[in-house]
Amino acid sequence: MSRTVLRQLPAVDKWLASESGAALCAEFSRPEVLAVMRARLARIRRDVGNGATSLPEFESSAYAELLRADLVARRQHSLERTINATGIVVHTNLGRAPLAPEAIAAIERVAEGYSNLEFDLETGKRGSRQTHVEALLTGLTGAEAALVVNNCAAALMLVLHAFANRREVVISRGELIEIGGSFRMPDVIAESGAIMAEVGTTNKTSLADYESAVTDETRILLASHPSNFRVVGFTAKPTLAELAGLAAQRGLVFVQDLGSGSLIDIAAPGFETEPTVADSIAGGVDLVTFSGDKLLGGPQAGIVVGRADLVETVRRRPMARALRIDKLSLAALEATLRLYLPPHDPMAQVPVLRMIGESKASVESRSRRVTEELSGRAGLRCELADGVSFAGGGALPMSEIPTKIIRIAADNVSAAELTSKLRARDPAVIGRIANDVLTLDLRTVAPEETGELIAAIAELVA
Repeated sequence: MSRTVLRQLPAVDKWLASESGAALCAEFSRPEVLAVMRARLARIRRDVGNGATSLPEFESSAYAELLRADLVARRQHSLERTINATGIVVHTNLGRAPLAPEAIAAIERVAEGYSNLEFDLETGKRGSRQTHVEALLTGLTGAEAALVVNNCAAALMLVLHAFANRREVVISRGELIEIGGSFRMPDVIAESGAIMAEVGTTNKTSLADYESAVTDETRILLASHPSNFRVVGFTAKPTLAELAGLAAQRGLVFVQDLGSGSLIDIAAPGFETEPTVADSIAGGVDLVTFSGDKLLGGPQAGIVVGRADLVETVRRRPMARALRIDKLSLAALEATLRLYLPPHDPMAQVPVLRMIGESKASVESRSRRVTEELSGRAGLRCELADGVSFAGGGALPMSEIPTKIIRIAADNVSAAELTSKLRARDPAVIGRIANDVLTLDLRTVAPEETGELIAAIAELVA
């Protein structure tokens, strides 16, 4: 039976030459129409293989409209704005740190025309893109010099390649981390061309472990932020000062991959103490690598700060050009860094820090306004409950920030269906399911997005 049905499928070239096909090719393009036609026929074949016996009217205007809908959908933007109602502040899958208005304005200012990206306006000669942020970074961290590339993994790989290509890097077994996207520290070390030497155990590594591992082939002592996990209980590791002393004694480079890149002490309920970049520099670390789009609250970027001679060595590597930051990210990073300078208040002006620092009472007040706005709608039930928010971004797994969540239920609609409907909107609303109930955490919803969020929930039962 299925073979008989499949014989009725039209030849693609013949259909494209029909009046309907020619009209679509004129409106879009022949390759696009060909692609959606083949995709729809493939779905029909699968349906027939699963027992379907009826076919569309291929010569009808209705079928042409189906293809046209597919074509329109293909031309829609793939990368869209979403409303993050998960309570995970630095949400990797949702683009990590939202930018401050000042950073967005900086991007627009640079994107609309030419810029002095690598042009010295004073001398009229070629300049360096690093000059736009280096003084800001050294001033904020206490480092002698700084270099910016496209992400933190690139920054670390560049440093390892510059000083330990075909040589050894000593690192504690307790710091061989893996974070989101299958990022593994051993893989990064291997890709850089360095040879990894593991020391100590998962929970305890002593200074003597590092000392005994150093050979004539050793070039780097590497410390890594534990990122998205913690080892608690019977643990021990050397201080930064102890490792810095060993590195200086043996003529090695002491590198720390700090990951999240906090520039200030963040005081917020439930937020555990996070070392700052300045702490690491003051502790004797030669080179620190960290992200621009995590706790710093800026665009995707990888930052290297530390001793001027070492940064200059990294800067001169050919790989540095391959990994360099683009002008739009650089503009956003410069604008974000300026928000850390007086009289600015980064805890109020950098969105990531503002979300982390918002009090539970403030979140509850905003959430209550949403539930009051939605109360009385037939088939919809909203209630407030205690919950926790998270810093996210592969950082601070022990930090559970007290918050107030909105629990939402609708008659005859499952939590999975509710989340699917919210994802299908424009802008999409992303929440969490807890105990088979849709929950929304307004900590990560900007005040100006509240109206859109209310409209999205109201439409669930409209």
